[in-house]
Amino acid sequence: MSANIYIDARFNGPPHGGNGGYAAGLIAAAIGQNVAVRLLQRVPLNRDLSIAPRSGERWEVRDGEQLIATAARTSLQTDVPAAPSYVDALEASKNYAGFNQQVFPSCFVCGPARQRDDGLRIFPGFVPGTGVVAAPWLPGSPLDDGTGKVRPEFIWAALDCPGYFASFNSGTPALLGELSVHIDRLVHVDEPCVVIGWRILLEGRKCRAGTALFDEDGERCALGVATWVERRATQ
Repeated sequence: MSANIYIDARFNGPPHGGNGGYAAGLIAAAIGQNVAVRLLQRVPLNRDLSIAPRSGERWEVRDGEQLIATAARTSLQTDVPAAPSYVDALEASKNYAGFNQQVFPSCFVCGPARQRDDGLRIFPGFVPGTGVVAAPWLPGSPLDDGTGKVRPEFIWAALDCPGYFASFNSGTPALLGELSVHIDRLVHVDEPCVVIGWRILLEGRKCRAGTALFDEDGERCALGVATWVERRATQ
C-alpha cells in the first residue's frame, strides 16, 4: 500500500512545521493499522508527502527523497490515571503554563493565539496534588468526519501536547519524537471531553509520556504514548 498525505499550513505545531500529533494521525489513517509514528524531521507544510511500505510491517514517509518519518506496527498498553471531572479539568486548565510562557503560541493544538474552530485550544494544567495535567475539550464542527464524530487525526492531535506539558516546563523547547495512539471509539462533535497527560519516564533529554481522552461520561475513548525530546540550546 502506498499513499500520499498533505498537511495544510493551518495544522502547524512550530510556526513552519506540522503539528506532530496531527501529522502522525494522518500517517496512521493512511496506513490503516495500529502504528507508532516516529518523526525524524520537522513535518513540511503545504506539500504532498508519500507513504510507502517497507519490510517487516514498517512504512516510510518522504518529502521527495527526504525521509520525514517512519511507522511500525505496535500494540499499546500502559497504566492510565483516573480522569478528573470536566469541572475539575476546567479548573486545572486555568493554571495552563502556556498562558504565561509558550514555545509555540500558534500551535494548532495548544496555542492560545488560536481561536475556537481554528485550533483545538487544549490548555492542560496540573490537577492539584497529582502529576497529571488535564484540560477540557469541546471539539467543534470543523472536526466532523461526516457522521457527527471527530476524525481520527484530530484525536491523535488532541493526545499530543498534553504529554509535553506533563513532562517539561512550558518554556523548555522540546519536540515530539514518537507517538502511538489507540482509539477505542471516536467522540462526538460538541461532546464535552477531558484530555489528560502524565509523565511515565524521564531519561536525560527524552521523556516518555502518556495521554488519554475521556468522554462526557468519564469513559476512556483513546490512549496515547509519546516520546518527547528536549532540544539542545544550539538546535
